[in-house]
Amino acid sequence: MRLNKYIASAGICSRRKADELIANGNVRINGALMRTPGYIVEEGDKVSVNGKVIEGETRKVYIALNKPTGYITSMKDEHDRLTVADLITDIPERIFPVGRLDYNTSGLLLLTNDGDLAQKLAHPGHEVTKTYLATVEGVISDARLNRLRKGVDIGGFVTSPARVRVAKQMPRSTVVEITIHEGKNRQVRKMFAAVGNNVQKLERVSIGDIRLGRLLQGHYRKLTRQEIDYLKSL
Repeated sequence: MRLNKYIASAGICSRRKADELIANGNVRINGALMRTPGYIVEEGDKVSVNGKVIEGETRKVYIALNKPTGYITSMKDEHDRLTVADLITDIPERIFPVGRLDYNTSGLLLLTNDGDLAQKLAHPGHEVTKTYLATVEGVISDARLNRLRKGVDIGGFVTSPARVRVAKQMPRSTVVEITIHEGKNRQVRKMFAAVGNNVQKLERVSIGDIRLGRLLQGHYRKLTRQEIDYLKSL
């Protein structure tokens, strides 16, 4: 098995991140520094990452978490801020988030130790849809909704057409359901700001056909076999 795939199969990170670890000199084979991602790991080889020996092909785990606001989408943080790892208490395998959710955004986050699947879902070519409920300031006009549907400039990048509908109208704010397939940093917030309705609250409610449902904030569940098969089929 290629070295980068071996590292990914051990649940350390995606294959792309494994390439970075190898290039940066964080990987050793039988004690010797290895910078070749295509090195073929053979039976008996001892592979270590950052000084820790790893084993490939660990049991694959797939988790859906309802991330609360105030948590970093990372398994550790050098500034000792709360991370999603603080919410995962009974999973012995080393898992990592698939994609990201902003510190101030709540909702559905997938975590796994399947590096190949994580890399696949993160690739822009797969265009996995993500649906959010955004509570925005004021009333949002049909003209602004149509701008979002057609695509808006969020600072040097014009978004692809989005599916948008008003879910609830309140006296001073509006809840809007928006579905996109891109994943630019703070994209949904920037999209609404571009049309003049700043986001007050943002929650991701689905990733493709995987739905948040009634999962409570801070809680998580294992994906069903049907959900895992669906993600692998994308």
